[in-house]
Amino acid sequence: MTKLEDHLEGIINIFHQYSVRVGHYDTLSKRELMQLITKELPNALKNTKDQPSVDKVFQELDADKDGQVTFEEFIVLVSRVLKTAHEAIHQE
Repeated sequence: MTKLEDHLEGIINIFHQYSVRVGHYDTLSKRELMQLITKELPNALKNTKDQPSVDKVFQELDADKDGQVTFEEFIVLVSRVLKTAHEAIHQE
């Protein structure tokens, strides 16, 4: 497996690590998303412990408004964080 493939698998594994509810292993609840953000992205996202901020992120990600964040919706967050990190590297 290449380094990039390994990192992609890591993102999938992190998503599955937090989507632990029985019957909902491919979606994140708001609580699960908050846990993931707080533990896995504390330096990449501001106000990770601020509930209104997490609520806003959740609402933005939950495109179909079903109260769950699917993997497809989650990768929107990953791409935003990755883009911000890329821009920060160029400013250093």
